[in-house]
Amino acid sequence: MADKILSGISVATGIAIGKAFFVNRNHKAHLPRQTVSADQVANEISLLHDAFALVEAELSATREHVPAELKDYGLLIDTHILMLKDPKLSGTAEEYIKSLGLNAAWALEKAVADQEAAFGAIDDPYIRERMQDVRVVADKVQAKLIGHEADLEALSGRAIIMAHDLTPADTVELQVDKIMGFATVCGGKTSHTGIMARSLAIPALVGVDKLEDYVNDGDLVVIDGLSGKIVVNPTDDELEEYNERAAFFEDYSRKIKRHCQLPAETFDGSRVKVMANIELVEEVASVIDNGGEGVGLYRTEYAYLNRTELPDEDELAEKYIDLAAIMSPRKVIFRTLDLGADKFISSYGELNEVNPAMGLRAIRFCLKHPKLFKTQLRAILRASAYGNVSLMFPMISGVKEVRQAKAWLAQAKAELRREGVEYDPNIPVGIMIELPAAVMIAEYLAQEVDFFSIGTNDLIQYSIGVDRTNHHVSYLYQPLHPATLRTIKLVVDAAHQAGIEVSLCGEVASDPFCVPILLGMGIDSISLTPQAIPGIKRIIRQTNMHDCRKLLKDVLECRTVSRINNLVMDNIFKHFPDEVSFFTSLLENDEAGS
Repeated sequence: MADKILSGISVATGIAIGKAFFVNRNHKAHLPRQTVSADQVANEISLLHDAFALVEAELSATREHVPAELKDYGLLIDTHILMLKDPKLSGTAEEYIKSLGLNAAWALEKAVADQEAAFGAIDDPYIRERMQDVRVVADKVQAKLIGHEADLEALSGRAIIMAHDLTPADTVELQVDKIMGFATVCGGKTSHTGIMARSLAIPALVGVDKLEDYVNDGDLVVIDGLSGKIVVNPTDDELEEYNERAAFFEDYSRKIKRHCQLPAETFDGSRVKVMANIELVEEVASVIDNGGEGVGLYRTEYAYLNRTELPDEDELAEKYIDLAAIMSPRKVIFRTLDLGADKFISSYGELNEVNPAMGLRAIRFCLKHPKLFKTQLRAILRASAYGNVSLMFPMISGVKEVRQAKAWLAQAKAELRREGVEYDPNIPVGIMIELPAAVMIAEYLAQEVDFFSIGTNDLIQYSIGVDRTNHHVSYLYQPLHPATLRTIKLVVDAAHQAGIEVSLCGEVASDPFCVPILLGMGIDSISLTPQAIPGIKRIIRQTNMHDCRKLLKDVLECRTVSRINNLVMDNIFKHFPDEVSFFTSLLENDEAGS
């Protein structure tokens, strides 16, 4: 048997086999935890600020030499530079040096712990993962303080990169042609490491616990991005098995990629649009390469995170115009801010909400802060002059909210018109259906907007009362719960009765097991991660609507999750055995059986 098999979160599919090479090995074991005397405090503060300045200077130098194939990641490096300039982290560490007499490295660790506690209370996994940026920046500063830095130049040949975490700057320095795969201790599905790995189309795992304990430089490792496993020093038999599996997957990938630019049309002629969820403009190439017909969900939050000042209209407009113009004539749907004040800017104060997931966030926050909201609306409107742009409001719970949001949009249009700024006066306006309240009044909401987009991640959680990130109850998170299916069907029917289109985003749209049911419901479009598009298109093109409607009818008559999951899995096993071999499914969590 192999020396060790570790588990992680797969963020990019595929299988890589090669030698392990560590960068950024956890320096925590070497972190000095000392107190200093009063006469040493000034020196520790000086060391702290010098280390911040050194890291900032190095990142700025790296930023200047980003190679062409990675130039889009310059934005991510910019984010880390801005965080180094932000006095919040260094200022808190300085206070710990003064008040507790801690050495600089330990004081910084305590400052990071404070921020980790604040981020940890946030329900949204996307926002929580932004804490990784804070951790990355702090790690670099601490490495300077203790003289424990990665020697990236020691990598002479191709290797599988192992790291505590991997920053955009690290990737730039490593050179793409030497990277066969990634594995990191930190990170989640939307972490920078995941985004980079998917963009580079190399297998990657994040969140690998004990990685640094069980893998050494030079070990032969298998990164299995299909099952989320790392096999350390496999046996000959295991190696042969993985080589065969890798070849099989490459053949499958070539096959589905070959047809990914074809329309997503069933055997019997039903057409469904397949679009992409993205958060960075630099993901556009992946959308187009994988056959995405547009951007069904552009998360605008990234530009607001980890800053001391809000982005102004020109900064947002420049970014939005780039996206609209590059994707044109394909559609881009901008989701307005889906954040609360506690997550992105200190000037709005700490809300300190007991339950931020149900607090002042998304459209609620924007309506409370119309200046911020209108700035974004004006930027989106300006982008609409350069492409096929729509916008949608998140977390809508009632008709009044829609009308208030549209009133601010009308005011933004009027201002631009008076100023002679071009925009699309007929820009389509939609809302996200994420709350049970919105489902129950969908027929009224449909009369107010041009389209619906069902946000399944939140809708499922709110509908069945399960926080999927809470390990005590996550087993109850069931995307095909009978209540969930009926909820989605209600929304689709209400939209079509009002003559508007309805799309669906969230992980369900990327799950090959769920797609036939969505087709049976009559979903007009789905939006998913770019890399999942070829496989989902293949399923759509090899099925027919008659079978999907029959499957939907059968599952809607089921009373339990177990029965539904069995029907759906039987359907996939029968028609799409390759997908069963290569991909995991949300349906595999079948412990509830409710």
